[in-house]
Amino acid sequence: MPLKTSSPSFSELASDRALLRVSPDGRSLLQKDSTPFLYFADTAWELFHRLDRAQADRYLTKRAKQGFTLIQAVALAELDGLTAPNPYGHLPLRNSDPLQPNENYFKHIDWAVAQAARRGLWIAMVPTWGDKWNLKWGPGPEIFTPENAARYGEWIGKRYKDAQVLWILGGDRGIESERHRQINRAMAEGVKRGCENRQLATFHPTAILSSSRWFHEAPWLDFNMSQTGHARDLPVYEEITRDWGLSPAKPCLNGEPAYEHIRNRYWLEPGGPLLDSLDVRKSLYWCLFAGACGHTYGCNEIWQMWDKGRKPMVEANIPWSEALEFEGATQIRHARRLLESRPFLTRMPDQSPLASEAGTGGERVQAIRDSKGSYAWVYLPVGKPVRVRLANLSGKNIVAHWFNPRTGKAERIGVFPKEAEREFIPPTDGPD
Repeated sequence: MPLKTSSPSFSELASDRALLRVSPDGRSLLQKDSTPFLYFADTAWELFHRLDRAQADRYLTKRAKQGFTLIQAVALAELDGLTAPNPYGHLPLRNSDPLQPNENYFKHIDWAVAQAARRGLWIAMVPTWGDKWNLKWGPGPEIFTPENAARYGEWIGKRYKDAQVLWILGGDRGIESERHRQINRAMAEGVKRGCENRQLATFHPTAILSSSRWFHEAPWLDFNMSQTGHARDLPVYEEITRDWGLSPAKPCLNGEPAYEHIRNRYWLEPGGPLLDSLDVRKSLYWCLFAGACGHTYGCNEIWQMWDKGRKPMVEANIPWSEALEFEGATQIRHARRLLESRPFLTRMPDQSPLASEAGTGGERVQAIRDSKGSYAWVYLPVGKPVRVRLANLSGKNIVAHWFNPRTGKAERIGVFPKEAEREFIPPTDGPD
């Protein structure tokens, strides 16, 4: 028998514009009116589990003002999500049984989903964290089978089918057995049945992997998500480049790059340096210019909604409400405005504009251009001269700018006759 629940009403917030779809060429996400949907997310995994309504209101309001478009959050959370109640004393399930959801717990999620929509934010809903089906680490326990995963997926998909929601299966785990594959396929197909296939879905793997490794051709997987983990100067563009080249074409993005204010390679090198806003920007522009349809920001204190009195994970030590103002988060809006300033749907990752070496490691230079020749962008993580080929750009003259990803300000360099190559020397404070 199907799970029963009272159905929340999102009708006041629902509209045809709120339905997302994949572009015909398989490269981008579109709104109902065919304008691009730019996926700029924050990892707020513990949002539903740890924040009360006043706190959630503060968080959502701030992220909307900072230019985010979407929040990634988990229904059955990672940090003792089955045994530690939410701020109102409610657990998500009775007897840790996916077929016995607690209506009062999910009413709080309903409220948060609705509040996000009122601020123009989407929720990327993770039905469960991965330790509930693959206890490689974490508290668990494993509670899902292919049978109950299908029923739970259909129940939660139906509950939010009219909401401003898309779906992330997985929850920081890889597929290590046929049973794992069956559980996730069953839950994904259940979600799609529940939402009547109105909403998009992807899969969040562990690092360094992409959903495409297991599910690229699955009908329920609408776009690919990679995770590159929490280490400095990883070649995060490689997974995006790989996914861009797959057939059939599907949009792709990095759903969990290096978090701001987390120790570099913390699981291997305790006491290493803290990752900062430069690390965040490198991942952001490397992935976007490799062809991603958006990007996800993360912060060590935000994902766990750490506050004084809580047990810190991975050395969290700044209250989440203060971490909202970290530089990396405030600079997301600059990337969004840059993408919105030029045609997005005709972009194509292409290193051919580079006449100088692309470099490696933290000095990697990444390029992207409009397939119709109206623009080319080159990301320089360090302030070194770069030689650029101009022949593929349209028009007789080329207008060149420096764009500062820290401030969002553009500085006009000049207008130049189109020529084979030209060297550009960054401003003294560097482009990044």
